[in-house]
Amino acid sequence: MSRARLYSSLVCTVFLAACGGTNGTKEEAETPAGPPAVADEANGATITGKVAFAGEPPAAVTIDMAANPVCARAHPTPAKTEQVVVNGNRTLRNVFVWIKSGLASPRWVAPSTPAVLSQDGCVYQPHVLGVMTGQPLEVRNNDLSNHNVHVMPQANQEWNISQPPKGDPLVRVFTRPEVMVPVKCNVHPWMKAYVGVVAHPFFAVTGEDGTFTIKGVPPGTYTLQAWHEKYGTQELQVTVAPKETKTVDFSFKG
Repeated sequence: MSRARLYSSLVCTVFLAACGGTNGTKEEAETPAGPPAVADEANGATITGKVAFAGEPPAAVTIDMAANPVCARAHPTPAKTEQVVVNGNRTLRNVFVWIKSGLASPRWVAPSTPAVLSQDGCVYQPHVLGVMTGQPLEVRNNDLSNHNVHVMPQANQEWNISQPPKGDPLVRVFTRPEVMVPVKCNVHPWMKAYVGVVAHPFFAVTGEDGTFTIKGVPPGTYTLQAWHEKYGTQELQVTVAPKETKTVDFSFKG
């Protein structure tokens, strides 16, 4: 299937949550009245910070890919699980940070550019990512192995679709906010990822330095939540003025 045909199916996807390959049904989200808002990075505030880790970092667990030689050959150095990744500066990677409450506008313009979840060496990359409701999520299989993409939401449509080696991307749209949505591969049980589905653009995921930056935030007082796969959630209050930069740090204990 051509990429053009693939993306044209999104018209159907927005209303049905997934065009084929889904299990079960969900009621469609109601569309709030009024025009959608756009983040104003020039005049909005910036919320930045880091997610520290306290305690002894758990030992990294090696993934046993011996059952699939194609997967094993992709890793000259054996791959490790990403449930807990503590950076060299004692911060946590793969923490989803987002504005949980306080925004005045119920609707925000979703990007047309897809968020991308790739399967590389039989590992999901990235392990944690964010996407807006209405924004395409593109799942790519870059491997020479079959995969089975099993997305397991509670508020959105579940989908469970096989994807051949180097096959066409799978493109779907979430219609309801949901933090977080687990993703797994039914063929390779070690393959796991999480998708934060948010109705606005004010979210980030910590990387190799454990920091996050959220730009274009309207002035106001907000509840900021940090989610981690193993250590749960933390919430902090933050108040920002126009063009202000405010630092908010979280800390999880192992």
